[in-house]
Amino acid sequence: MQIVPGRFQSLVEMGLDFVRVNIAEDLLGKKDGQRFLPILTTMFFMILFFNITGIIPLLNLAGTSIVAVPLLLALVSYVMFIYAGIKKSPKNFFKNSLFPPGVPPFLYIIVTPLEFISTFIIRPVTLTLRLLMNMIVGHLMLVLFFSATLFFLVTLGGWWSLLAAGSFALGLAFTLFEILVAVLQAYVFTILTAVYIQLAVAEEH
Repeated sequence: MQIVPGRFQSLVEMGLDFVRVNIAEDLLGKKDGQRFLPILTTMFFMILFFNITGIIPLLNLAGTSIVAVPLLLALVSYVMFIYAGIKKSPKNFFKNSLFPPGVPPFLYIIVTPLEFISTFIIRPVTLTLRLLMNMIVGHLMLVLFFSATLFFLVTLGGWWSLLAAGSFALGLAFTLFEILVAVLQAYVFTILTAVYIQLAVAEEH
């Protein structure tokens, strides 16, 4: 890195600052934001680049559309959430998570199972499925548009080529939309991870 950055370095610094300012420090504060910045930054750019592979011509397959990748990322997020909570409050993290203060004791028989399912099961599952399904749908749509283009142009030919032009234009438009989705999904996954960490290190824990 140079003191006076070039174009590439400026782009890298803008990306790093985006995660630091808008995700890490905005949600976790300066101290905790700096602590968890490396994992959040790695997560954001890993998801972003794996998503972008979904628009590479002749490939059109995002790395995150294979279930193992979002599942692994969700498990990392889950482990960081539990680690942050235990580190902040070793004795009370699980107690406050499963037995929220202020709830009448007789309601814990209902509240505690719901809190367990919501906090320790639903969160990693929804993180996995949200990223996975968005990228699978994008992959299928691109395959549909460009396969239709080849079908109309090569298999049918003739005046069907007009439909090929239309499906190709839709494919290009959806490719641009997929770039937006790739960035958005990386942002959503990372910011949800930061939110879970923020909940874990909150003062009541």
